[in-house]
Amino acid sequence: MASETVRATRSRKTKIAVLSGLLTTAAPDELAPVVAWASGELPQGRIGTGWRTLTTLDHPPAPVATLTVAAVHAALTELAGTSGAGSAARRKELLAALWSAATADEQGFLLRLLTGELRQGALTAVVAEAVAVAAEVPPDLVRRAYMLSGRLPVTAVAALTGGAAALAEFRLEVGRPIQPMLASPGATLDEAMTEFAGEVSVEHKLDGARIQVHRDGDRVRIFTRTLREITARVPELVELVAGLDCTSVVLDGETLALTDAGRPRPFQETMSRFAEVSSTRELLLHPYFFDCLHLDGRDLLDAPLSERRAALTRVAGEHTIPALLRPDAEAAAEYFDAALAAGHEGVMIKSLTAPYAAGRRGRAWQKIKPTHTLDLIVLGAEWGYGRRTGYLSNLHLGARDPETGEPVMVGKTFKGLTDALLQWQTTEFPRHERSRDQHTVYLWPELVVEIALDGVQVSPRYPGGVALRFARVVRYRPDKEPAEADTIDTVRALLP
Repeated sequence: MASETVRATRSRKTKIAVLSGLLTTAAPDELAPVVAWASGELPQGRIGTGWRTLTTLDHPPAPVATLTVAAVHAALTELAGTSGAGSAARRKELLAALWSAATADEQGFLLRLLTGELRQGALTAVVAEAVAVAAEVPPDLVRRAYMLSGRLPVTAVAALTGGAAALAEFRLEVGRPIQPMLASPGATLDEAMTEFAGEVSVEHKLDGARIQVHRDGDRVRIFTRTLREITARVPELVELVAGLDCTSVVLDGETLALTDAGRPRPFQETMSRFAEVSSTRELLLHPYFFDCLHLDGRDLLDAPLSERRAALTRVAGEHTIPALLRPDAEAAAEYFDAALAAGHEGVMIKSLTAPYAAGRRGRAWQKIKPTHTLDLIVLGAEWGYGRRTGYLSNLHLGARDPETGEPVMVGKTFKGLTDALLQWQTTEFPRHERSRDQHTVYLWPELVVEIALDGVQVSPRYPGGVALRFARVVRYRPDKEPAEADTIDTVRALLP
């Protein structure tokens, strides 16, 4: 089975060869689900089937393989759409039929796929390269089409049925979200300024939620950083964007809730507005836009930031994020201090000459904070003692292996956990439980947490060869997928 071969090797070249061979044998109507599954995703999104339900399925495996991609895809589609009276019995019936028709290897694959175990982060990038090999097209063409479509299965179908010509047809489409550009942690303000020879925009690093705004005439749509639509939950943002002086626009930015004094509220309060169930206290969100990707019929993705910034200021006006353009070192340092004093995380240093590289964490954008922070994956939690008895406390933390996407443990911490977070962890973690022993509950790699640390040190204690120093919890990141967690290479780069 291709999945087992990919999981068993650390060689990126081998993974690409196996996956490209798989894609060349798939029928046109199988390509979309095959690409999604190979990336560890479900085309249907959430299907409402939990780990506990799946692990209690007790059906002997089929002796021979008879399942087809189309049959599995159809069964999962029906599962996702089953709700209302009698749905529990019907869902159980569908799962039983699927499991009974699957061989032992297929049952294992389905279990990992449906529980998120195949969600290996970097595997998406590997699958994109495999698509390029199978379609015999340049990888950059696939990456750009994926950036613009926001969906790798759609990109793959185009590449494998229409080649380079079909990929070249992808354009930024107002109303369809694209992969957002990402920032890398920067070392110091001075180093970042020097790297870009002063040709930079220095902006406040807000403790808010990423939003991507699309307006086409009277229609406004708003998406999160994971491309989930939240338009109906943020009417104040919709009204604001509808009032901008333009016909069509695509803006990238942050939004956050403010206190009566104008200071940012905690990140969790902002994110409560994005929840499926409305928060009991409706907090007004304020947008701060930092990039303009399209304006009145003109795409700006390939334009330098200096040009995009000018368009942004023209259309967003007072809703543009505060920034200094081409400051000297002293002015940049004063601006950094002022950002911290205002309650923000630090500053962003952005190259004014760089295009918008969607979906990529490059050096053109760097975040500068007073302490190092990393987005890590929660691998487990130990039961507390003393005043924390009965609560899941000490976290096991992992960084993402950029080759396999698997988490690599780099440390533990119980610092920074408030009483509210302890209660939340104890309630939430069993929903992601993979296994447990007397002291620890081990989790599927599904939750991302932001960790502040003073640095890292060489350590043989953990598989990655490094350990976090003085790590403490800052906040959980429900807006981030495990695929967006920091890599073990990023952690190692913090070594003295």
